[in-house]
Amino acid sequence: MNTTITRVHARAIWDSRGRPTVEAEVELAGGATGRASAPAGASRGAHEAIDLRDGGEHLAGMGVANAVALARAEIAPRLTGMDAADQAAIDAALCELDGTANKARLGANATVAVSLAVLHAAAAAAGEPTWRWLAQGRAVRLPLPEIQIFGGGAHAGRRTDVQDFMVMCPRAGSIARALEMTADVYRAAGILMDEAGLLAGTADEGGWWPNFNSNEQALVFLTRAIERAGYRGGEDVFISLDIAANELADGDGYFLPLDQRRMTSAEMVDRAAQWARTYPLISIEDPVGQDDMAGMARATALLGDEIQIIGDDFLVTNAARVKQALAGGACNAALIKVNQIGTVSEAAAALNAARDAGWATIVSARSGETEDISIAHLAVGWDAGQIKVGSFARSERMAKWNELLRIEEQLGSAARYAGIDAFPAAVRDRLAR
Repeated sequence: MNTTITRVHARAIWDSRGRPTVEAEVELAGGATGRASAPAGASRGAHEAIDLRDGGEHLAGMGVANAVALARAEIAPRLTGMDAADQAAIDAALCELDGTANKARLGANATVAVSLAVLHAAAAAAGEPTWRWLAQGRAVRLPLPEIQIFGGGAHAGRRTDVQDFMVMCPRAGSIARALEMTADVYRAAGILMDEAGLLAGTADEGGWWPNFNSNEQALVFLTRAIERAGYRGGEDVFISLDIAANELADGDGYFLPLDQRRMTSAEMVDRAAQWARTYPLISIEDPVGQDDMAGMARATALLGDEIQIIGDDFLVTNAARVKQALAGGACNAALIKVNQIGTVSEAAAALNAARDAGWATIVSARSGETEDISIAHLAVGWDAGQIKVGSFARSERMAKWNELLRIEEQLGSAARYAGIDAFPAAVRDRLAR
């Protein structure tokens, strides 16, 4: 197979929020092609890679004409002639060409789209699905899904302070069954909210847009939805939260507008612990802000033997920050988003650093998504163990879930669902008892 890059093309397309993003296509000398697009987050850590936006009044400043132009004028000639099969060299070239620590010059939206497109092109040249090309013969598992039921925070007009109320089905046994169980809970939640007059529509990621009076009311309703669907909370279906506490940071502490409560870092952690004792929680993401090392370490010490403590804005898919967190006793799981760091190779480095630490890893989408299915392949090919896509609705979400069903079918008798084994060791041991 000839994997020499002959053409790199970029264009502007639209994401799930009706905003422009960058899509890239890569062609190889042997005829293979790859295509990918960049997602965009609404809740963004200060330390993550930066999308290049045009600014000004046109398209509310969200245009990507400059990022597309730079991809065509600088990235394309730099990568032409390189070997698409050498992902590390491709990504190193992108980083060198950009020349900044956070992809600010070319834009992470350009580098991510191109990096992923090269990955897909190399896999196509090998005649393999991308997940298998990534695995390079290693055994892989189907990831445990983490799926939003209620949207909040920056994803739903800050109607709740907590950004995501999600469910996980570690004992489902397969992707297909996990999605069926989630569909049952999703529908039951919608019915319960409608009956109570608390349903206001759907959020950015397809979860129900709630009209709750407090954050805890969402936990009450989600627990009821699990039971209404015919499942046992804490046995069949568990609750997972993305608090996205950085969005609530206020001076030296945190302010929760829905609860009308100002809290210290210690109080935020204590509230999370109280919820974990009261409801069938298995995972909490970003219980404190992006630079609150002491708070994250406290959350991990207090809860890390019972549930996942995930770093998202706290780690921003950065291997160096993963190592810093490990040294500080913070986190036992890492969220992995390629567009937080800018290239496939850098995201893989963060995942590997987390894995070396004995942490769980979760490949994640963003709130602004396209029909791109790259993360389904990354989660399987990297054997990440878990995947977070958003809700069980809207085509940009279902495209990923449906791709995982296809991958499960491709694996056939070799298909193995990560399930309980996807969690950190202490959590895994607790669930196995």
